[in-house]
Amino acid sequence: MSDLPNCPACASEFTYHDGIQCVCPECGHEWMPGDDAAARQDDVLEARDAHGNPLADGDSVTVIKDLKVKGSSSVIKVGTKVKSIRLVEGDAEGGHNLDCKVEGIGALKLTSKFVKKA
Repeated sequence: MSDLPNCPACASEFTYHDGIQCVCPECGHEWMPGDDAAARQDDVLEARDAHGNPLADGDSVTVIKDLKVKGSSSVIKVGTKVKSIRLVEGDAEGGHNLDCKVEGIGALKLTSKFVKKA
């Protein structure tokens, strides 16, 4: 039996210690042991899809527009389903705030305004 706390984001009991922080393998949430989740309300990332629906780590989304992959000749077609997204802080260049893996393309970042919740 593990003495690690359950994940504060999804309540999973399958957490593990990774150096100085705890990690949840189910939702990807990372936190410092002993942190009070209520004290870190400002650290919570928020993203909304093209229709205004809130997105969370682990959600599946569908692409609503053909997207060219920068640095490649590949295109992500409309209707492509992307599973297990992860919210990240948007970068300054394009506001890419979703980390994901697209089948046939690989790992990349997407902007939430070009997807809808599946």
